[in-house]
Amino acid sequence: MLSISQDAAADALLDRDPLALLTGMLLDQQIPMERAFAAPAELARRLGTETLDARQIAGYDPEKLVEVFAEKPALHRYPRSMAGRVQALHQAIVERYDGDVTGIWSDATDGRELVRRLSALPGFGTQKAQIFVALLGKQRGVTPEGWREAAGSYGEEGSFRSVADVRDPGSLEKVREFKQAAKAAKKAGK
Repeated sequence: MLSISQDAAADALLDRDPLALLTGMLLDQQIPMERAFAAPAELARRLGTETLDARQIAGYDPEKLVEVFAEKPALHRYPRSMAGRVQALHQAIVERYDGDVTGIWSDATDGRELVRRLSALPGFGTQKAQIFVALLGKQRGVTPEGWREAAGSYGEEGSFRSVADVRDPGSLEKVREFKQAAKAAKKAGK
C-alpha cells in the first residue's frame, strides 16, 4: 500500500489507480508533496467518481475544470495553470495510449525508453520522469531493464531523495531533510 499523501483514503486511490498516481506526480511542484498526491482523490470526489478517468478529464470543459480546481480548498496553489496541465496530460494519455495510463510503461523495452515516454508527456521534464520511473520501480514493481540507471540518482537503493522513497512518515521526513540540505547547498553555492 502506498503511503505518499499520508492520508489513508488518498493513498488508497493512488494505490489502486495508476492515473491518480501519475496525476499526483504532475501536481508535485510548488506545494507540499503530501498535498500534491492527495489532490487526485479530492479531484475524483469533486468529479463524482471513484477513480480518475483520462477520457472524462480530457473532454471536460476547461473553464469548469478550473472551477473544480479552484473550489476551496484549491487543489493546487495555481489552480488555473494546473487544471490546464492536468487536462493536457489526460488528453495526451487518451491520444497516445487510448486512455490507458499503464500503456506508458507496460511495453517499455527498457528504462531509457520509459524515461523518454514520460518526458514526452505535458508537464513532465527529465527530472520528473526519472523520479516517476524510480517510484514505479521501487514501489509498483515496474522494472524494465536498466530502470535504476535511467532513473539516475532517484533509482539508488536506500536513498531518500524523492517521492519514490516515501513509504511512511519516517521516510517522508528523511526525504524532506535531503531536499532541505540540497536546497541549502545550492543556495550556499550561489
